Amino acid sequence: MKNCFIDFIKIYCKSGNGGSGCVHFYRDKSITKGGPDGGTGGKGGNIIIQGNSSIYTFFHLRYNKHCIAKSGSPGKGNNLTGSNGKDFLIIVPIGTIIKDEKKNIIMEITKNYETKILFEGGKGGKGNSFFKNSMNQSPYYAQPGIKTKGYWIFLELKILADVGLIGFPNTGKSTLLSVITKAKPKIGNFAFTTKKPQLGVLKMNFNSFLIADIPGIIEKASEGKGLGYHFLRHVERNYILLFLISSETKNIKQEYFILLNELNKFNSNLLKKKRLLVISKSDLIDNKKKETIIKIFLKIKENIMFISSFTKEGLIQLKKKLWKLIQN
Repeated sequence: MKNCFIDFIKIYCKSGNGGSGCVHFYRDKSITKGGPDGGTGGKGGNIIIQGNSSIYTFFHLRYNKHCIAKSGSPGKGNNLTGSNGKDFLIIVPIGTIIKDEKKNIIMEITKNYETKILFEGGKGGKGNSFFKNSMNQSPYYAQPGIKTKGYWIFLELKILADVGLIGFPNTGKSTLLSVITKAKPKIGNFAFTTKKPQLGVLKMNFNSFLIADIPGIIEKASEGKGLGYHFLRHVERNYILLFLISSETKNIKQEYFILLNELNKFNSNLLKKKRLLVISKSDLIDNKKKETIIKIFLKIKENIMFISSFTKEGLIQLKKKLWKLIQN
């Protein structure tokens, strides 16, 4: 299904109105002029946000953009309180940021099953029995329930992954993800086969961590070239950045600095994250070429690793290195 990865959406939310208080007086066969016994109205339903690690997109909200909770019921005689309105639950992926119309952050959801009240329902109005006093034994008025306002809000997703794969198109990111995890990303011998983040879980004995394949970045992505910066906000939530550069690249050092520069333009704090530089497709070069590449990066104090998703060279060492970085 096309365009099923939705990481930004605008929805309308309205919590329930409070139920109105009741004006009522007690009556039965023997009492014709009983005192006030009007009950309080029920509370309106809340708008509730809950995180769920099983979903990674807002696609389920695409055709359900109006989230309206039920209103509370009016109070009744005999001091009966009206029933509360039903809450409206919005399920979102972990890593969701909720913003108001001015793009101010209201809250974030960062844990599985984390539940927060986004908008409170209105309080129910007091019935006339509440207003009885020595000066007024028979009040003929009650409070209306509190009316709530509806708001348009923005939901923005920044995927929470331990490792983010960064690189130019066709460097082997999707292939690597498919080999070290059970993910099945689209793989092809042309640029931009990955047009949305892909996720995979890498298992290490009894432990596991999440890897995200970010769509390819090219020079001047900040100016809208390629896929631009649309998916780079997901990198902000990655703990480790794995830079993957193909051994077929003519100038590996230059490509690495282009990637660093594009990330710096987007958010300079990204360069403060832990990072690992990996040369892919190592089966296509000989040892002499590898030594030359190592010397180039030793001059700028960068340690590198060589891997091949085809021959499996270096994959075990890569997994161990990533796990060690995550633990430290």
